[in-house]
Amino acid sequence: MGTLYIVPTPVGNMEDMTLRAIRILKEADLVLAEDTRTSGILLKHFDIKNRLMAHHKFNEHGTAQGIVERLRAGETIALVSDAGTPGISDPGFYLSREASQAGIEVQTLPGATAFVPALVSSGLPCDRFCFEGFLPQKKGRQTHLLALQDETRTMVFYESPYRLVKTLTQFAEVFGEDRRVSVSREISKVHEEHVRGTLKDVITHFTETDPRGEIVIVLAGRSIKKNKDQKSKLEE
Repeated sequence: MGTLYIVPTPVGNMEDMTLRAIRILKEADLVLAEDTRTSGILLKHFDIKNRLMAHHKFNEHGTAQGIVERLRAGETIALVSDAGTPGISDPGFYLSREASQAGIEVQTLPGATAFVPALVSSGLPCDRFCFEGFLPQKKGRQTHLLALQDETRTMVFYESPYRLVKTLTQFAEVFGEDRRVSVSREISKVHEEHVRGTLKDVITHFTETDPRGEIVIVLAGRSIKKNKDQKSKLEE
């Protein structure tokens, strides 16, 4: 049996690549990449000469079984996404599950992911949080948001800069415009920025300043005090 390595890659600064990740990518029999062009630049930067094969959301169901067979035969295979940790809003879960169910060892290296620095830098509680990733763009979006109305944990979302203001506006409608929020963009890059305040304040900021780059939204949960007050009113 071989081993499937899940290898995080930098979300911005190339110096965030770990020494272990570089070694695994050099030693693997094959590197699976979400986009071989993007990963090719990464491998060239670290002088890694290895074979790349495309593995993404459009072909993973068709290629996974063949990859599992190669792992059964004893190959070491590494999986990378364009940036960050595979499986976190990126391809990776399906192959990891198939390999695990086949009795193949799956090792995930610690490393870069965008939401952790955004959460820790937000100034919002991060002892308990829920990661929501990308919201549905159309069907089920409103239902999903309404289901989070009473969530007391800090919530973390990914969003496109083109939909940011629209999403923050929907948040204000569902959670109230005074709810605290932190919007992080370009994590680990030259123009990294964190904009914190109420939803009303942050909407105003990004209405006046076009957002660019990768976006992470960290939204405060509903205060436990409000939940207790609401429960008391219902019991009266």
